[in-house]
Amino acid sequence: MPITIAVGAQWGDEGKGRMVDMLAGEVDFVARYNGGDNAGHTVTVGDKIFKLHLIPSGITHPGVMCIMGNGMVINPATFLDEVQTLIEAGIEISPEHLAISHAAHLITPAHRLLDQAQEEARSQGDKIGTTGRGIGPAYVDKAARRGLRVGDLLNEETFWQKLRAHLQETNLLLQALYHKTPMDIDSISEEYAGKALTLATYIRDIGALLRDGLKQGRHLLAEAAQGTLLDLDHGTYPFVTSSCTTAIGVFSGLGIGIQPVERVIGISKAFQTRVGAGPFPTELAGNLAERLRGTGANPWDEFGTTTGRPRRVGWLDSVLLRFAVNVNGITELGLTKLDILTGMPSIKICTAYHICGEKVVELPMCFGTEQDEDIEPVYDELPGWQQDVRKARRWEELPLEAQRFIGQIEELSGVPVKTISVGPERSQVIIRS
Repeated sequence: MPITIAVGAQWGDEGKGRMVDMLAGEVDFVARYNGGDNAGHTVTVGDKIFKLHLIPSGITHPGVMCIMGNGMVINPATFLDEVQTLIEAGIEISPEHLAISHAAHLITPAHRLLDQAQEEARSQGDKIGTTGRGIGPAYVDKAARRGLRVGDLLNEETFWQKLRAHLQETNLLLQALYHKTPMDIDSISEEYAGKALTLATYIRDIGALLRDGLKQGRHLLAEAAQGTLLDLDHGTYPFVTSSCTTAIGVFSGLGIGIQPVERVIGISKAFQTRVGAGPFPTELAGNLAERLRGTGANPWDEFGTTTGRPRRVGWLDSVLLRFAVNVNGITELGLTKLDILTGMPSIKICTAYHICGEKVVELPMCFGTEQDEDIEPVYDELPGWQQDVRKARRWEELPLEAQRFIGQIEELSGVPVKTISVGPERSQVIIRS
């Protein structure tokens, strides 16, 4: 019963889609277990670029069953847009190729409006940087036991009743608390239900499907959305997402029960980025930041796949990386965007923090609180390389300086770097035994 988990080791946007797409050719199932369309996973196959927000990144492999787990929250409009885009690109989409858990929750237009109103109402210093896509309110409704589930679509009559009750309740909140114009319940109900009911074709008991497959020795690749540092419990709270982004979420998010895991692959960039507010000790500004971010002219530049917002950028932080390794049980790292560092005269890695005159190498409890302003990163500076690494396919073909940089990451994180991305395309990768 082989299980591999691919999890973000930073604040998301690490290139998980690219890594999952590469690994998907070796497995039977690729399953998303958390999050909603606030995720943005980019897959490049030849000259085609797919920007996926909900559907798992293994969808371009015809022999792979893709699963959307019960830990997800799903916007039907986004789902249908993705399906249409994939079909137009020649990708087969059918219930034999894609399944949605009956226990996943639905995101409605009311959730989106509430999300945006809540962020707008926060004072400038308290803004979280939400994508405004209704993720948080959908998870709130789930926890409050008043959410709409995908399985509700199987009974059209009761679904309409639940949907209208949900819209009416949200209207009261929007008017009373945020002084917003109420939604037109009739028109929104009709439009939303028309889209949502198309999901019924794909509904399965995915827990049973995966459990049976694992008993037969089939291989599951579980795909996380966002990154470890955005986890609701373990991330930089309150500047986090609303789901479990760490490896342990696989079991509850897919309904497969705790069982042995073959590999936990932590995906990390060769530097660091995040979208939205919150602490970022190694954040850079000025020309160096612009150099790492890019201009936005290329699909791989550091602009949010979901929001289009420019990402904050900084040097790789090994204190945070070690935390991600420990909290996920990461067994190996997949390093992305090594090629972006080519041409830099020197490269820095944060190895520790100075806090109130004391040097610490583990993530302090004050991280993410008001005291984190006292955190000063301690850097090692390594020589850069000038040689283009994009055509490298073997470890020996990397410049010695790049090899030393990766070796430093391994030493600081405590786990091996087994996969190295040297470009966005599926074949631009070095796999170490």
